[in-house]
Amino acid sequence: MDKLLTPQEVAEKLGVKKSTIYSWTHQGFIPFTKAGRLLRFRETDVMLWLNKRSKKGRPGRTPQIL
Repeated sequence: MDKLLTPQEVAEKLGVKKSTIYSWTHQGFIPFTKAGRLLRFRETDVMLWLNKRSKKGRPGRTPQIL
């Protein structure tokens, strides 16, 4: 069974405010579930969502140091 996270735990993991998490759920931006009246997040769903949103650097490129 997947671990369910609270909005506070998700906010801490993502480095954002708890109010941002509530805003994202209201907009349907981040995957969530409701347990009665409680808002919860499946840890694997959040990690998959985060991985889909991350961008990879271009292969073969080296950063230019100024």
